[in-house]
Amino acid sequence: MSLEYTCPGCGTSLGYDGLCWKCKSEQERKAALAWTPEQIIEKQRNLIQNIQRLAEMEDPEFTDFWQLLSYHNAIAPEIQRAALAAEVFWPCEIYYHAPADVRDGLIHALLSAEYSSAASNLMSCLAMQGDDKAMETLLELERNPRPWRKGLYVDPSSYAQIGGWTFDKKGQKIQLNFDTCYPMVKGTTGEKSPVRIGRAREDTCPHCGGRMVDMLVLDGRDERLRFLGLDGVLTATCCPSCVGFLKNPAFNRFALDGGVEVFPSELFDGAEKTDCYVSPEDYKALTENPFVLGKMPVPLFYGAACQDVNTIGGFANWVQDAEYTICPHCGKPMKYLAQIQWDTVFDCAEGTLYVEFCPDCQIVSMQHQQT
Repeated sequence: MSLEYTCPGCGTSLGYDGLCWKCKSEQERKAALAWTPEQIIEKQRNLIQNIQRLAEMEDPEFTDFWQLLSYHNAIAPEIQRAALAAEVFWPCEIYYHAPADVRDGLIHALLSAEYSSAASNLMSCLAMQGDDKAMETLLELERNPRPWRKGLYVDPSSYAQIGGWTFDKKGQKIQLNFDTCYPMVKGTTGEKSPVRIGRAREDTCPHCGGRMVDMLVLDGRDERLRFLGLDGVLTATCCPSCVGFLKNPAFNRFALDGGVEVFPSELFDGAEKTDCYVSPEDYKALTENPFVLGKMPVPLFYGAACQDVNTIGGFANWVQDAEYTICPHCGKPMKYLAQIQWDTVFDCAEGTLYVEFCPDCQIVSMQHQQT
């Protein structure tokens, strides 16, 4: 039975009259990107005056915050100082690269914390601030835990990952994300792109029998992608049906000439076989999607606050917690590379695929998160 309405933007069948959520999200993003300098200043002022509403997820402050951050990189130090003064420590992204006086205020609050819940929020904020003194503080707390550490599941070095970095036992800082971000945008028929999402393959998955897919093919020699430090092609290959049901992330080794070696995987329940949930129509949509690499970089959090944007570099929109895979070869944490929102490439799919890689070992990981 067909649905009564269709989206006027894209033609998707709907059970209600109006835009589908993807077209509505795109419409809201275009409107935010078109803000004038005067509008940006006014929204910044309102956020400062009503900063407590941000922590309470009240609109327009909550939406304005994410749009200022994601589309304009416009969270000014005055906003960060207002948040600190009001003891607003969520969302932690408000403190990204905050100035030294704000950082010192966060450190003072953290070292004065008595409870694990407060310490957890403050470590997340300090991770987002992310300078050397922030790292020194988290390192000291890892080496000499406070009593509230017993109430947390992970060490301060794991909290650092929220800010896109961590540190090892020797106190060496390790960067986990890139300071450049490009969006994937819908291209025109036949348009060439150094990045492709969903390239068809002939080999099949050992678990479900469905066809494997090169989920991401990226040519690092393109000028826009020089920031990745890849002098050749990175290919990330997995089964789109099983990647969300694996015990661990899907792994493969890539060769810069485009070659791929897929590593063995294990289903989360230990079973040998499972059903394939990707239909031939979905497979066709996935491998024939129109996405190409955008021509210009965007703010680092461009894809971090919405569920309809695929990005290379920058920060991810983690559905659950930030999760950086450990390289199975060298044991170091991998670097975050890209996110692919499943329902942007075929219908009726949930969640996000996160692609990370180890530059030294040329190994890729792919992991799935959903609500």
